[in-house]
Amino acid sequence: MKRPLQTLLLTLTGTGLLHTALLTDTYLRYVKAGLRPALIVSGAVLLLLGLAGALTRDGQPTAGTGHGHDHTGMPRVAWLLFLPALSLLLLPPPALGAYTAARADTKPVAVQKGFGPLPATSPLPLTLTDFTKRVQQDRGRAIEHRTVRLTGFVTPAGRDAGWYLTRIVFSCCAADSQTVKVRVYGGEAPPADTWVEVTGTWHPRGTLGTRTAEAALDARGVRPVAQPVNAYTDDLPLTPS
Repeated sequence: MKRPLQTLLLTLTGTGLLHTALLTDTYLRYVKAGLRPALIVSGAVLLLLGLAGALTRDGQPTAGTGHGHDHTGMPRVAWLLFLPALSLLLLPPPALGAYTAARADTKPVAVQKGFGPLPATSPLPLTLTDFTKRVQQDRGRAIEHRTVRLTGFVTPAGRDAGWYLTRIVFSCCAADSQTVKVRVYGGEAPPADTWVEVTGTWHPRGTLGTRTAEAALDARGVRPVAQPVNAYTDDLPLTPS
């Protein structure tokens, strides 16, 4: 690749990274929030390299030149390198949602040894992960008959009954994302990818406190909520009951 084009590519990529990480929340579609400083540093380094290349003039002919004229040419495939750089500025990727979740296996929850008492708050706000742990691992069956409040986005369940309340969680970046799902029974399913808050009680299927229990709710109320800024975590509901 010719030097001016190398310089342009570095500059575009650095500018795109800085724009994405500093001026928007789009970077959260690529990596978890904790990696934002690394994106900023990477963008700054690439931009400085590009600017340095533009300002440097060594006056030496490159290999493959004759009489000071460059005959090397640029492979056509090299132009494809500009597409990711331009996409950072002009074409941010769509958010991961129901399409991805419907084709992904549910993330197995980690084994927890011992559960403390649940607060008396009703409805009780829980993450999808904590609800699943209580349903499948808490031998004390503290979740039984408790009204809980969960938030996530809607993933259709196909022809089966109910639908899924879903979260996609990044361990590091989009490439290692995992899906957490809770089945919801009752009422008509909202449109796919709609963010909702669901209030309800455990749907009695399987033996509560064991792996046979289904992580599922009998919905008493479903209402739309705003998508959180950082949608790729499994956080507690932020809205009041």
